[in-house]
Amino acid sequence: MSGLREELEQVRQEKEQLESQLACLQRSATLGDLLGTTTHEFNNVLMTIMNYAKLGLRNKDEASRDKALSKILAASERAAKITHSVLGMARNRKDSFEPTQLAELVEESLLLLERELQRYRVQVELEFESVPDVPVNGNQIQQVLVNLLVNARQAMPEGGRLVIRIRPDREGKQVELSVRDYGVGIAQDKLPRIFEPYYSTKSGPDATGKGGTGLGLAACRKIIQAHQGVIRVESAVGKGTCFTLRLPIQRTVAPPLGAAEAWESPVSIPSSEGR
Repeated sequence: MSGLREELEQVRQEKEQLESQLACLQRSATLGDLLGTTTHEFNNVLMTIMNYAKLGLRNKDEASRDKALSKILAASERAAKITHSVLGMARNRKDSFEPTQLAELVEESLLLLERELQRYRVQVELEFESVPDVPVNGNQIQQVLVNLLVNARQAMPEGGRLVIRIRPDREGKQVELSVRDYGVGIAQDKLPRIFEPYYSTKSGPDATGKGGTGLGLAACRKIIQAHQGVIRVESAVGKGTCFTLRLPIQRTVAPPLGAAEAWESPVSIPSSEGR
């Protein structure tokens, strides 16, 4: 009997180790997907700095130099924000849950994807209410956000509205973060399976190399459950999709009941909220 217990414990440890390695690979894959976009954007910032530096050197008058220095300062601050966001995602804080402002994570994630969202004519609307800090692993939640934002962009190939909301729940025990697109939507028969590993509603990676592996939403669900939260989806074909994350303001010893509930039946999104 003791031999069986030892074998089971060994299997459990190996399972945890493999899950940890998979999580690391998924985070690396997400970061890798963003490198092309952020590298291009960083290059644009450097070109701005170089051009205004040349302008300042060519023009000796004070007004021109002040303008050049202001543009250089603004571009440098933007470069610092991009670097901060990339480094934030690259950090490995596996077991660290720290009080975090979700709005800051959203803004950092949007910064990483800003050029891509502009390229596909996605109009971002932010609706942030005052909420307390939430104990989360910052780069894991950012991984979830980036995945949901990319999915939303892909759901609107012709462009459209992307609404991100942050608000407290009615009981004041959780913070809700929702990502809503007004794109193609998800068919009702596919909706219950979207969090299954290797299941995807996409034919494969798009022109940017993102999506289609069937691992993104499965990883999102696992991360949110590890945070003792819930991820839910509402969708209607032709009207759009809304993913809602509910994260507790205070962590408990054991996950609350219902944490595994990961989807809801589709609901109609009012036409007045359409694109």
